[in-house]
Amino acid sequence: MKTHRSSVLSATAVALMVLCGTASAAGLCSNQTLKGPYGFSAKGEALGILDSANVLHAFPTPAPLDDVAIVTFNGAGSFSRTDFGNVSGVPKGGQTAFNPNQNGRYTLNSDCTGNMTINYDNGVVLVLQMVVDSDASEVRAIISTEYVPGAGKAADGTSCTSGCYEGVQVSLEGKRVLFYGFR
Repeated sequence: MKTHRSSVLSATAVALMVLCGTASAAGLCSNQTLKGPYGFSAKGEALGILDSANVLHAFPTPAPLDDVAIVTFNGAGSFSRTDFGNVSGVPKGGQTAFNPNQNGRYTLNSDCTGNMTINYDNGVVLVLQMVVDSDASEVRAIISTEYVPGAGKAADGTSCTSGCYEGVQVSLEGKRVLFYGFR
């Protein structure tokens, strides 16, 4: 009898895990899916300036980007963000510590795809396209739009000193931060 009961419990547990895993894929994601802190890392390159026709004018040398951040989602479409990053091996914007002055909005669709817009206090705005996994423990994203107050000169002489869109190739990975006891 104990063996039969264990088999039934195991089968029930497997069925629940399968249902939970397919729940998000079946259309149960929403802004409420993301709630609490997520640790993010970003890696990529700034490639050049985008003109009004969305043509890339490449920088003489792509600028490598690395960033780490804590993003705290509120479950209702907005978040706060603290990050530290390097551009071409130098802390971005002269940072000497983490920058907590960021916020933004996000939208998560029922198929677990979505977007988020990050607003920095210096006028930089990033738009990301994201995918959330079935248990909302991980988020993967790429930057689709990067607006900066000014940008360096491209190899062909194209420059932008005010209100520039940069062409970037940057991917981000975020993982839910879990707290286990005191650390």
